[in-house]
Parts: sequence; structure tokens; C-alpha cells
Amino acid sequence: MLDRRNCLSLLAAAGVGAKIALEPTVSRAQPLDAGVAVASGQAAELSRALRELHGSLLVSIREYDGTTLRRAQQFDGDLLTDGPRQWQLKWDTRRVPDGHGWEVTLTCTLEKGAAEQTAISVDFPFESWETANYVMIPGIIYNGNRYRVIGNGYNPDYTADMYYNPQTPLTISNNPRLAVDAAAPSRIELATFSTAAPAMSFFSPKFKKGWIVLTEQGTRLGNSGLSIEESAGRESCEFSISAPVVRRQVAGFGDFRTSDDRASDWAPGDALSIRFQVFTFDADGIPEVLQRFMDVRKSLTGPTVPRNLLPMSKLAELGTNICRGNFTETKAGRYYLPENSRHFQLGWVSGMINTYPMLALNDPTERGRVSDELDFICSRMKGQSGFFYGFINEDGEIRSEKAHPDFPAVQAMVRKNGDVLFWLIKHVMLLKAQGHGDTVKESWELAAGGLAEAFTHAWRKHGEFGQYIVPETGDIAVYNSTAGAIAPAGLALAAEYFHRPDWLAVAEEAAEFYYERDIKSRGFTSGACADISQDADSETAFGLLESFMALYQYTGKKRWLNRAKVQAALCSSWTLAYDPLFPAGSDIARLEGRMAGAVWASSQNKHAAPGVCTSSADHLFKLYRATGDKKYAELISDIQHAHAEAVNMPGHITTDYLIGSSMERIQPSDAEGKDAVGDFIRTRNSWTETNGVLMALELPGIYVRPGEGILIPFDHVEAEHVSEGRQAAVVRLTNNTAYSARVSVLAETARQAARPLGYTAFLDWPQVEVPAGGSATVRITRKGKVARQA
Repeated sequence: MLDRRNCLSLLAAAGVGAKIALEPTVSRAQPLDAGVAVASGQAAELSRALRELHGSLLVSIREYDGTTLRRAQQFDGDLLTDGPRQWQLKWDTRRVPDGHGWEVTLTCTLEKGAAEQTAISVDFPFESWETANYVMIPGIIYNGNRYRVIGNGYNPDYTADMYYNPQTPLTISNNPRLAVDAAAPSRIELATFSTAAPAMSFFSPKFKKGWIVLTEQGTRLGNSGLSIEESAGRESCEFSISAPVVRRQVAGFGDFRTSDDRASDWAPGDALSIRFQVFTFDADGIPEVLQRFMDVRKSLTGPTVPRNLLPMSKLAELGTNICRGNFTETKAGRYYLPENSRHFQLGWVSGMINTYPMLALNDPTERGRVSDELDFICSRMKGQSGFFYGFINEDGEIRSEKAHPDFPAVQAMVRKNGDVLFWLIKHVMLLKAQGHGDTVKESWELAAGGLAEAFTHAWRKHGEFGQYIVPETGDIAVYNSTAGAIAPAGLALAAEYFHRPDWLAVAEEAAEFYYERDIKSRGFTSGACADISQDADSETAFGLLESFMALYQYTGKKRWLNRAKVQAALCSSWTLAYDPLFPAGSDIARLEGRMAGAVWASSQNKHAAPGVCTSSADHLFKLYRATGDKKYAELISDIQHAHAEAVNMPGHITTDYLIGSSMERIQPSDAEGKDAVGDFIRTRNSWTETNGVLMALELPGIYVRPGEGILIPFDHVEAEHVSEGRQAAVVRLTNNTAYSARVSVLAETARQAARPLGYTAFLDWPQVEVPAGGSATVRITRKGKVARQA
């Protein structure tokens, strides 16, 4: 990896990176194995593997005037002579341990002469290309973003033809994309810091092969660039890594602005090394490419090393205190504020989700407040059809979502209704598990059952749930997208609670529909957020994983577990795989933040966030238990630790609000401007605080399998075996943070781990007190008994 201090200063000096200017593909010289220095061994194997996809590896020198490409010259062998300038290549190629990849360190040296505004480009041209190929750049490009586009800015209005029209194609905001129009230029230009991992990939249905290239965030010249360009006839396509990045335009939140990137000046003797890994492999479809990506996403940048900053128990204490202070009474009703205004939104940004951890406190006052909020929701926000309205202002006025002047009926997000069903059932399940079943009101159960019936009716009538519905009639107002991703989970829980196997059948049919259409065919999920179009987003990805794991729990069918593995791989593509380097002086750089695990929002909203909106993502932990594959545990640990990096604490200020507050914006890219890279937006978001508390609640602090050598800490403590026998393990927990910790412990056997974990299992987890700066040694048995040792 690059030296952090040197790279940070370079990034700052360069204005955080250059950019990729995508020009018509330059004429090609000889590929990788033509040069004498690389004509044998691993480089030749790599070249043969690329030829199976009708591809090759070339290197070019690109000269710019600002962001305009003036000239590109490709190496023919390892030496390029251009008048007084002489460039030399040196290759170091080796196999990656997985057996399907190669790692290359390419060093380019200007041995004679000088060069102005010049970049080095590693190019992968592929012939026999097809527009049916699935192209993915993690966190921003899915299926090439090759879809109908509307608007030129954030959250564009929907066009009239998108309403009540099941034939409307999936429609996205103005994002980087490959062209739909066969006559239009087709190219994507990005900086590495605009992605969840510096990577590009594609799947070829014709060749039944997948291809992935990984690189580092940058070189000594700053951030690198990633570009994809199809030829005019679409019969070929070139993927390129550029150092530095030189973009013509910079992608914003649904729009573009002119780039001020600049290539570098070179003096005699200047050298540059670009390190990358290339993987080619057999694949039957998109799911195999997603799973391979998850397996290799950290292969080049290396394992993440998260910091222990904030024990989960302290996070939960602070978060619930903030929520407690935000309980309010308006003309509309009594509720916990889900955001910074006094208006109320259901689901999504935590309305009726932030109530769940308050209920888990098992405090009479908060239980009464939660009851008041559920009464308000079930009486004021339920439509005639059984679906719920998504937004009500403090005066009690229901507001339409994604309204259009030609269609006056009040609409609501399908995603919010999926959240309502899932979380309302979880609330009544929790009350009963706590011994407060007598407080569950018939009106809540009727509302939950009516909503499950409304989803069932919509499915039977339309064969999908759509993106926006009319709660008064139950009609789908806007079709398409995966907005109902979490609805199958809600239906599965409702089917179990109300003993309705017909609802479970609909849950399975809907989940299978989403998997076939959106995962196997499109390679992404979309449309969950109120402020995007039908763009690819992380929230539906995690929501559909929730549904797959719920169906596995209530049906026991392995196919749902297999689909969950694919879905988790898609989720990983939205999650920062490494710790980006931020500009010196930025908020995150000053705090030495390690942001691996932050979750990118959507292909429109080009930023990462501290956690999954809005969930503990405990379904990832459940997937780990069911499979034993540690990569799922590592992913959830990354997410939890990245969340803590964004929490406002003494000496670690991230918001202008209370201690324990947090906000949704972790910005590795320049989508919001060069000066925004690495800075926190000084506000708070209820949903980030909620998902932090949910992680503290629904994830164990440590997971132990005594006698099996398994010990995984999720909390901000270090855990090590002191000794281990067949029946028990002695474990030392060390807390190096400034706050005392109550660490929950889940101990079980392999046989117990094979059984799905219930939604209220956390109520039974014992807790261990570990003082700030201290340690505790405990004996943990296979039956889950925990005893402190002297």
C-alpha cells in the first residue's frame, strides 16, 4: 500500500485526484505477451486467460491539454521512443493464491526527455463484445447503468408516462452509464475514490466467463482513474486504469460538472508503479460474478484493521437517550421524531423503527411511548386498502410521495410499507417475548394483518409490488424496481404470527421473482429511497437479504440460504472494502478515520454512510451462523466499526449535535465538490443513530463456539482464548476504549448454530462488564453459561 502520509499530501496537493478523459479508443499495438520481458511464465498465462475472453492487456502514454486527450501512444514491447522522450516498462507478474488471478506491478519510467500533462494507462480491450454483458463497478455501476434516464439533478420528478403503466422501463437518474442509444457515445469515467472498491468487472453470457480487475486507490500521483468505453459499433470495449485520473466530467448526485483534473508533468528519471490484480473465471451467470467479487474484493488492498473506539453498550446508551429526548406531541399525534423536523415518516429513515430499541429497554415509560406511537400510526396513517401512507406533517396532513400534477391520488412508498409490516410484527413479537403480551392491542394486529393482506392482494393482481402505491385503493401508481425487497420478510413474519401459510406462499413467490428478475437478470436491486429514481441502491440489497434469511428461517429450504449467499455478495459490493485515503486536513483524515465498512447509498447519491438504512444487518450474522463462512462475519464487523467512526464523541467530533449523535454522510468521492471529500456534514440523522443502537442490540458482542476454536468479537473489545476444552472456553476480553463496556455473549455449538436464530434471541444473551482500559476473564460453556474468573 501507499505510505499514508505521503499519499495524503499528494492527494491534497492535486485537489484529491485527477480524472479519466474518455476518448475514442486509440489504435492498438501488441498485447501483454509481445514484450520480451513478459513473454513467458505468469504473464503469458495471464495473456492466454484474457484471450479466452477475446481480450488483451496493453499500456499507453496519454498526453492531455487540460482534460482533452491530445495524443495516445501504446507500447509495442517494453520500450516506447517518441522523439527525445524514451519510456521504459518493467513488469512483475505473479499468481494470486486463489489460482484464478494474477497480480501485476507495472513500473513505467521516463528515461529520457520531459513530458507535460501525461498519464499512464493500463488498458484491457475486449473484442467480440456484446451489450448484453453485465458490467459492474462496485457502489456505482450495475449492469452498466444502461437504462432510461430522466432529469439532470438530485431526485428528479417522474414523467407522466411512468404512472399507472406496468410497461414503463426501469428508469434512473442522470448517472455515469453505458449508452442505451446505439448511436450515442458509450463511456464511463470515474475516479477510484468514487467506488466501494477500486475495481471493474463484467460477465459474458456468450463465453460463460467472468472478469474482474482490482487496483489500488492511487499512486504517487494521487487517485487513479477507472474508465470503460465501448466502440461506436459496440463490437469492442476497453477497460482502463489511469494514473493519475483525468475525467472530462465529474459525476454528482444525478448530474455532472466540468472536471478540473490535470495529468502530471514528468522529468527524466521519473517513475510510476501501478499495481493491479486480474481474475478470469468460468461463470454460469451474474450470481457467480458477484460471489467471486466478494471473495476477492480485499485481495489487493488487504484485510481491514478496524479501530475499537466505542463499546456497543455505550453506543446504545447514548442513542436511546437521544431518542428518548426526541419524543414529541404534535397535532398529528405522539411519536419519536424520525429526523430533525417535527414531521413524521414511516420506515426508511427510522419512523417506527427507532421505537424498537426503545421497546427493548423494557422500561414502562418508553413502553407507553411506543404504544402511543403505534396507536398514532395505526389510526392516522392507514389507508382504506390496508397499505399505509408514508408521510404526515405535524399538523396531521397526509402528504403524497413522488406526486405528479396529472395524478392527484396520494401515493406512498412500497418500501416504507414493507418496513411497517416487518417492524410492526417484530414489535409485537418483542412485547410477547418480554412477557408483555397483554399490552399488544388488537388494533395493531388488525393493522399488521390488513397490511399483509394488502401486499397479498397486490401480488395476486399485479404479479409485483411496484415502487409507489395508492394506500386508499391499493393500486400500483409506479411499477418496477425492487422497492418491496423487505416485504417478503414482513409477510414471512406475519404468516408465522397469524398462522397464514398463504401469506408465506406469496412471500416465497415474490422473493423468487425479485431474485430471478433483479439478481440473475439485472445484477442489482433498486428504488428503495424516497430521494432517488429507480437507481441501484444498497438499501434494497440488504432488504432482500433480510427477506431471504427470513424465508430460510420459516421454511428451512436451502434455496433461500443459497440465494442469501448471492445477495450478501451484492451487499458487499456496496460496502467499502478498504480504508480510503482522505485529503490531509479533512475531517476524516484529522480523526485518522478507518472507513472500511461504510455502506454506499445509491448510484445517484454518491456517498457512503455509517451502516445500513435502517437495520442492524443482523441477517449477515445469521448467514454466518448458517454457513460458517467467516467472510460474512467480517463484513458485519466492518460495517459496525465504520459506524462508530462517524459517532460524535468527546475528542472525536463529527456533528454539531449531542454526544452519541451521528450523521449519514461519509464522503470518499468528489461528487459534492472537491472540498467535500473527507468532511462530515455537520448534522445528525435519526436512522444512523437507530441502526447503531440496533447493531448494539441484535449483534452479539462476542460469538463463541467453545471447544471448536471459534471466537469472534463484534464489539469494540479484543478477545482471546486463555484456554479451551471440549465443554468450555476461558476467554479474556480487553477494553482499550475510554468507556466501560457491557459485552453480550452468544455461545453455542455447531448443532445449535445450524438452527436459525430467532428475532428476539438477544434477550437471552448474558453480558460481561469490562472496565474502560481494563480486561475481564470469563469462562463460557457450550450451554451459554458465562462466569467471571478471578
